[in-house]
Amino acid sequence: MAITASMVAELRAKTDAPMMECKKALTEAEGDMAKAEELLRVKLGTKAGKAASRVTAEGVITSFIDGTTGGMVEVNCETDFVTKNDSFLAFASAASELVAKHNPADLEALGALPYSQDSFGPTLEDVRKGLIGKIGENMSFRRFKHYSGGSKVVSYVHGTRIGVMVEFDGSEVAAKDTAMHIAAMKPVALTSADVPAEFIERERSVATAKADEANKELVAAGKPEQSAEIVAKRIEGAVQKYLKEVSLFNQPFVKNDKQTVEQMLKAEGTTLKSFAMYVVGEGIEKKVDDFAAEVAAQVAAAKGA
Repeated sequence: MAITASMVAELRAKTDAPMMECKKALTEAEGDMAKAEELLRVKLGTKAGKAASRVTAEGVITSFIDGTTGGMVEVNCETDFVTKNDSFLAFASAASELVAKHNPADLEALGALPYSQDSFGPTLEDVRKGLIGKIGENMSFRRFKHYSGGSKVVSYVHGTRIGVMVEFDGSEVAAKDTAMHIAAMKPVALTSADVPAEFIERERSVATAKADEANKELVAAGKPEQSAEIVAKRIEGAVQKYLKEVSLFNQPFVKNDKQTVEQMLKAEGTTLKSFAMYVVGEGIEKKVDDFAAEVAAQVAAAKGA
């Protein structure tokens, strides 16, 4: 059967595969469109496998809220370019909605939820693998948050890179303002008492090192060292200062720094129960590519093909 340009165009529109790959698949399938599409999906899956080891330090945060139920997800990819791809964005948005509606136990359970897109499916994980092949970049789910405790929920996503979800009772305006404050000031806990112990120990270690350095400078200048009691007080003072800076309720409210966030919420009759904040790629070590070497490698590969 003759493979026409319109057949190739139709298959390309369905799969977004390269033109020559579409023509090869149609030729192999003897013009059977459904079979050719399946052949391409197999090839895309192979491409997905090759991409699976690449670092995904870019990405987006998406959120979905339905009444008192909410979901927020970080979906990662390799480059910022893909974060503007419509298929990737639709996929990421669907993931947060699935989290909100189904409350999966973990990332594996999230991937197993029913979802179809761009001719891929029937699960979210199948769509992920298909899009890796279609777009040509690795992508992965990193983390998600689900709320369904009966309290109200609001979210704020700054661009697509910082996402905040807040659980509260009271004023939605105050809660939304607090979510925006969290995105700007990045607290690590609601109160000083909630700051993780490892964070406190890390800050104490820094304060101790600074105190030791100060004593060395005093000795070098021929002056007496600080007493152990003074050193201990300074270290504890530094830790307490840190706790105030990173606990949400103690932070000066960004819209009125004469109030703390706790004071603002109280004035608005609002109780903040919890919050989650995701920053895209936070803590992921990004790969620094040598662009010239990458191009040279691609040219060499093309010559060898």
